[in-house]
Amino acid sequence: MQHNKVLILDFGSQYTQLIARRVRELNIYCEIHPFNKIPADSDSFKAVILSGSPNSVRGEDVLHLDLSNIRGKKPMLAVCYGAQYLAHFSGGQVAESSTREYGRAHLGFIKANEDFFENIHKGSQVWMSHSDTIKKLPQGGVLLASTEDVENAAYKIEGEDTYAIQFHPEVYHTTDGHQLLQNFLVKIAKVNQDWTPNAFVEETVEELKEKLGNDKVVLGLSGGVDSSVAAMLLHKAIGKNLYCIFVNNGLLRKNEFEDVLHQYEGMGLNVKGVDASARFLDALAGKGDPEEKRKTIGRVFIEVFDDEAHRIKDVKWLAQGTIYPDVIESVSATGGPSATIKSHHNVGGLPDFMKLKVVEPLKTLFKDEVRRVGASMNMDSQLLGRHPFPGPGLAIRILGDLTREKVRILQEVDAIFINNLRSWNLYDKVWQAGAMLLPVNSVGVMGDERTYEKCVALRAVESTDGMTADWVNLPYEFLQRTSNEIINKVKGVNRVVYDISSKPPATIEWE
Repeated sequence: MQHNKVLILDFGSQYTQLIARRVRELNIYCEIHPFNKIPADSDSFKAVILSGSPNSVRGEDVLHLDLSNIRGKKPMLAVCYGAQYLAHFSGGQVAESSTREYGRAHLGFIKANEDFFENIHKGSQVWMSHSDTIKKLPQGGVLLASTEDVENAAYKIEGEDTYAIQFHPEVYHTTDGHQLLQNFLVKIAKVNQDWTPNAFVEETVEELKEKLGNDKVVLGLSGGVDSSVAAMLLHKAIGKNLYCIFVNNGLLRKNEFEDVLHQYEGMGLNVKGVDASARFLDALAGKGDPEEKRKTIGRVFIEVFDDEAHRIKDVKWLAQGTIYPDVIESVSATGGPSATIKSHHNVGGLPDFMKLKVVEPLKTLFKDEVRRVGASMNMDSQLLGRHPFPGPGLAIRILGDLTREKVRILQEVDAIFINNLRSWNLYDKVWQAGAMLLPVNSVGVMGDERTYEKCVALRAVESTDGMTADWVNLPYEFLQRTSNEIINKVKGVNRVVYDISSKPPATIEWE
């Protein structure tokens, strides 16, 4: 089935992925491409969205793009930088704003009888984020909406399906952003809303059958959502020709290796569990530098995985649970730190010497879409709702060098924290939670004895994709009881603290 596609051209905005997520929520397929790498098959896209940017159209670092095959030929929505770009280079005027236009604003004027603003009313809240502003509309520009401080908040070009806005419809704070995108894509651009989880499963399974034939595929399972959903799609397509390997690196949560292995077997997957915990922990002995720990875990994982893959005859494909944000970051418009930060928590790809072709069934999906696809295949809701867990596992939650005793302590602490989140019905309200073992001892008193033992930090954050995150305001009583239980039950710990820093500036993991 050929879906109508929407092209999002990225000028480096922090919100570009969010635009794509909002479009996908309308059951419309979209792709993000850098502004300077417009796909050669641009005819296959039914509408185009230009993103915002940290750059200015008035500066020396203007990001120019070629709109000759788009403007006036396809419906186009220009957001912030895109809106200013259209104005600045088409007879309008963009100047530095006299007041910095950031945060909440309200539409004080909306032009009547416009499809673009159907079911959106005067007073609707929008989110601004720009220091330049459009002083004069471009040639053919027609004013559609204003706020108290921004006269040209929205406009269209006469004779074209070209619309432009100086606010962000994709963010939560723009209350009618979903309606605005729907008006543009469905009412104006006539894009079909046919991108659904069921359709994705059906089409992907057919594509995998055609691509893989009778070939054997090996997949490294992690116990997480992405690799598990990828495994189920491949299992539907090729059955027993999928060989799954689940490696215990000794740095998983308490009892996780046995629990997850049992869960996979209940799903009908062809899974081999490999307990390589001693191999990993021996290799990590004495290593305290975070980067050295990551590289060691990555190297040993590759060695273990390669050993196991070689036991399977005639394997031709390596399956990976790569998702769309990973793909986007590898071809981002402006580079930036995101890909580097993210690599800290990934084990990394497998080396060339394995000589396997790669298949990535989820590479067009965002994390929330992966969960919806899993749900459409009737996968266990507890598995689909699992918090993200870093590839290096507890290694980057034990600050400093690793020992078996430190791993034991943190596994016990983490188990109490996570189990309590579940029993208090807080687990599903948190995006990610975990405990950190700090490289400090502190004085305490237990009974009549003074102690000098470890301090642990608990962390729980709210997020949609991990790019930004806020700490969760967990109930005081919950924190009190959890702290008491940890100190009473986990030998070696006499102090518990709660991390109340947000990302940015603090990353979710401590290392």
